[in-house]
Amino acid sequence: MNDVARRISFALLLAAFLLPSPAAAQIGFPGFPGGGRNQRYQSGLMGDRSGFSFCRLAYNGVTREAGGQGWSTDYPGADSNFMFRMEELTTIGMSKYPDGEFAYSIMSLGDPDLYRCGFLFASDVGTMGLNERDTAQLRDWLLKGGFLWVDDFWGDQAWERWSREILRVLPGKQIVELPMDHPIFNMLYHVKKVPQIPSINHWRRTGGGTSERGYESDTPEIRAIFDEHGRIMVLMSHDTDIADGWEREAESDEYFYLFSPDAYAMAANIIVWAMTH
Repeated sequence: MNDVARRISFALLLAAFLLPSPAAAQIGFPGFPGGGRNQRYQSGLMGDRSGFSFCRLAYNGVTREAGGQGWSTDYPGADSNFMFRMEELTTIGMSKYPDGEFAYSIMSLGDPDLYRCGFLFASDVGTMGLNERDTAQLRDWLLKGGFLWVDDFWGDQAWERWSREILRVLPGKQIVELPMDHPIFNMLYHVKKVPQIPSINHWRRTGGGTSERGYESDTPEIRAIFDEHGRIMVLMSHDTDIADGWEREAESDEYFYLFSPDAYAMAANIIVWAMTH
């Protein structure tokens, strides 16, 4: 699907969602306040557990980054909108509550439900600090088949902190940049370049700027750590805020058309890859 066709398909999806329906009344339109349950401080796997669980990692923050809120950055709007769109754009069923609301989850590394999550998402990881227990638990989860995707961290300082922490978790491993011919970029949608998606606040404040740390973050990258069998254990979208393309999709038509199709295309490709590899 080319870029024009993809954007048209998303526009049609958006128009369909604006039509009133029993389902829309039940789960709410993604992106608007009030949709979904307030689980901000409730750790554990939520919902019926029969579908895909979007599990967000709640980690210990030891510093702050401009514009970030630590582990809860983009929560919960990104999580609920992600699940809504993935069910629309793929055949993957999402975990839900009995009343039909999407069941996104917060997961701490010490939570016994951690091993029921095959997928973890983490934001603003340039603020993360892992103690020895956390390091050992994350290592064990990854070695047993877990897939971690980290997003929305910008510039050299955030990269240095994050890379130092994750290489404590996986000593001896290498972080490599994924080339654009890697199959993950073509699992469902053909992604021709890594999208640089700014927070909507940065985009508005700068009159359309996309690089949140100036020259330091001019070029977004997707990097990864592989296991000895070639499986991606950790995926890193650096110098881009893909989750803001989910969270803030309904706040601006212009922002939606510029960034949300690419944000969901990347998400769909990554989730399909994670579930099939």
